[in-house]
Amino acid sequence: MNSMKPIPVPPAGTRIAWQLDAPYNWRHVLALLCILAVALYTGHRTEMDRMVSLSAQALAYSVGLAEDSQVARGLSRVGETLWPPVLGTSEEIARIEGFDRNRQPFLAHIETVEIVEQRMNPTTLQLERHVEKQEVLVEPLGYVFTVAEKMLETLEIALWGTILSVLLSAPLAYFAARNYTPNRFSYFAARSTISLLRSMPELIIALFLVLAFGFGPIAGVLALGLHAAGFLGKFYAEDIENADKKPQEALEAIGAGRLKTLWYAVMPQVMPQYVAYTLYILDRNMRMATVIGLVGAGGIGQELKGRFDLFQYGHVATILIAIFIVVLLLDQLSARMRAKLI
Repeated sequence: MNSMKPIPVPPAGTRIAWQLDAPYNWRHVLALLCILAVALYTGHRTEMDRMVSLSAQALAYSVGLAEDSQVARGLSRVGETLWPPVLGTSEEIARIEGFDRNRQPFLAHIETVEIVEQRMNPTTLQLERHVEKQEVLVEPLGYVFTVAEKMLETLEIALWGTILSVLLSAPLAYFAARNYTPNRFSYFAARSTISLLRSMPELIIALFLVLAFGFGPIAGVLALGLHAAGFLGKFYAEDIENADKKPQEALEAIGAGRLKTLWYAVMPQVMPQYVAYTLYILDRNMRMATVIGLVGAGGIGQELKGRFDLFQYGHVATILIAIFIVVLLLDQLSARMRAKLI
């Protein structure tokens, strides 16, 4: 027997008037005006108006409508100092300890160069031109190999920072999930720890850890791991709380404990999100490993800071290109892994 009721149809000739309420009211307009006022005030304090003015001036200069532009001159000066990137290295053979002419580095060769110096003659007290010949070891791709080695160290720092963050965030997520934490105290303690870790930027953590462990990758790994553990702990815990309750109730009904319920009813639901979060943290740690290296926490950032302080901007350009290539490749790899695992 068909129990479906027919759709009511108005009688013929009935005039149907559809009316929808306005999508906004005076409260929305008032809120928008308040947001606009706050944006204008904070924008003036952060010099957004000046930024727009200088950017417009630079755009006008680029099309020939302005005679000068501070921004254009600055960008042009930066471009000139960064180009061309440095690929090779050269070092005086006399300064290389234990140099063996028969066992040179890959693609390296020896060149003889002339060094011109102005020296004062003690008899005539006049500057005289002196030419000296030196043998130097030239490695056409020497600096590329150096940057590659530093980038490998940066990748290792990012990888171990991610591993450490996952290990720390797993127990934090369990105690920070309201439906699985043993009591209120453990919930509050876990949530407070997560907030503490998230509130401290990696750069600040690295500054203190460099003082404790010294310059090197140890401080970088710990800084990245501690900060990322706060983010992963928060995301993991929220997914546990938002998981579908029906599979959990079914397992609890047959006597399963908390850990078995979590493993068999919750983890299959949240694992795709966990993989996505972890891959994102790995990508983020790769970029942040470059930044924390500026304070001595190892990796390519430490090399970047040293070259920048020595005004060797060609070397800086090489490092920036390497960072871009590695981040691009890592992003493509993460996208492929997410597509396969999620």
